[in-house]
Amino acid sequence: MKTDIQIAQEAELLPVTEVAAKLEIGEDELELYGKYKAKLSEEYMEKLSGRPDGKLILVTAINPTPAGEGKTTTSVGLGQAFGVLGKKAVIALREPSLGPCFGIKGGAAGGGYAQVVPMEDLNLHFTGDFHAITSANNLLAALLDNHIQQGNELGIDTRQVVWKRCLDMNDRVLRNVVVGLGAKADGTVREDHFVITVASEIMAVLCLACDMKDLKERLGRIVVAYNYKGEPVTAADLQAVGAMAALLKDAMKPNLIQTLEHTPALVHGGPFANIAHGCNSVRATKTALKMADYVITEAGFGADLGAEKFFDIKCRIGNLKPDAVVLVATVRALKYNGGVSKAELSGENLDALKKGIVNLEKHMENLQKYGVPVVVTLNSFVTDTQAEISFVKEFCEEKGCEFAVSEVWEKGGEGGTALAEKVLQVLEEKESNFRVLYEDNVSLEEKIETVAKEIYGAAGADYTPLARRQLKALTDLGFGNLPVCMAKTQYSLSDDPALLGRPENFRINVREAYVSAGAGFVVVLTGAVMTMPGLPKNPAAFAIDVDDEGVITGLF
Repeated sequence: MKTDIQIAQEAELLPVTEVAAKLEIGEDELELYGKYKAKLSEEYMEKLSGRPDGKLILVTAINPTPAGEGKTTTSVGLGQAFGVLGKKAVIALREPSLGPCFGIKGGAAGGGYAQVVPMEDLNLHFTGDFHAITSANNLLAALLDNHIQQGNELGIDTRQVVWKRCLDMNDRVLRNVVVGLGAKADGTVREDHFVITVASEIMAVLCLACDMKDLKERLGRIVVAYNYKGEPVTAADLQAVGAMAALLKDAMKPNLIQTLEHTPALVHGGPFANIAHGCNSVRATKTALKMADYVITEAGFGADLGAEKFFDIKCRIGNLKPDAVVLVATVRALKYNGGVSKAELSGENLDALKKGIVNLEKHMENLQKYGVPVVVTLNSFVTDTQAEISFVKEFCEEKGCEFAVSEVWEKGGEGGTALAEKVLQVLEEKESNFRVLYEDNVSLEEKIETVAKEIYGAAGADYTPLARRQLKALTDLGFGNLPVCMAKTQYSLSDDPALLGRPENFRINVREAYVSAGAGFVVVLTGAVMTMPGLPKNPAAFAIDVDDEGVITGLF
């Protein structure tokens, strides 16, 4: 079969104006970025306010493995399948980060015949949203250091500067740096840090803000440092809000592109799920709900990260109510969880499947705790056997979850009709009684323990002395009522990436906590998770090239 990029480059795209016309969006209601990309205008989004909402379908997955799961592929293919069935559907996805695109993970446009296009544009610079977020983040950092240099009227303790610079690239040497070296005019010497752009609080703020007024209020609440009295210093204190908002004005507008089968797709925002909240923007999701009868969205990595944060952060803050959840797994990934090496996953192995399916089982149980109907789908591989598929189907149905096989990678929308019909059946027959996992008024420690025990299956949480002090200080400052955003490895239900399947009798190690007051949550760092990833020995960047005619190769 052809590579993803070959399929994408050979596809016949419609002008984005024609894609928009399917949704009764006029050309004057778009802001065009070339022929195949556009942003929705503020005027168009205001016009939608009186329309009823469609049904919201979340796509999530088991913990990622080297065998692959295909969550975005399933999201795109399901949207295409709704189109095949004559349903009015819109897909709402995150934008990919350049860091993993050039690192290990590659891009995030789906795969096979279930992709959003133009694939190269999406995976590289797209419409410049991430550049705007990076610029706003670093403007705030520059204003902070300039304030200290120009007399420090706010009394900022340079040992308690918590705002970090950012870059949308995996660059490990920037994790911990020293700034201000040189002459007196070059600034105050202090330790500084970088995070990847998708871990910046600006990204989270943009993805949770409902309009420009809300954006500016959230930007103003960002805590950048603490003064000598231990009081928080905010972006509003530094008079940074107006200029930051100006940089983000266009980035606030959702982007419209299409799938290979011309299904409309809103692709907007992109916080990581292992170190941030892992969902596309509330604004894009709410807009999509007004545009179509069915909206398919996704949350990053496994359901223990992405889905938990979608429910407990995005739905809580954005007042969203999901109607159904699709949980993606593959036979290969389940066998990997059962102890089979990546090189030996092709052969039938029911024993390994029985051992590894406990990972799927835990995610099914977790999703059911939120009161939303669950459909499990197996993303099909040619090496899957009927015995393996039947085993998974029977296992899921015994646990109270509907089941369907998805062949969207190979067949596009036609390969997803069984899944789409199952989802439609669930939406018709089962009511969503959505609820969050914990209430706002319980303590931060109780929220952490609840997620650790209920979602990860941990026996409890252990805290470093630093984390204990930080949680107490955040509570004393009035941030105890915020939800928690757990930063954890995506590869395991635990905080140890080597513990596959469904680990038991482990404890979550909480090493640090800080507030993202603008976004509206407390970030809790566990295990060894990094907010600035590094590149592998042989990064994906080695294979990416562009020929003399300007055709890009090597993206995936």
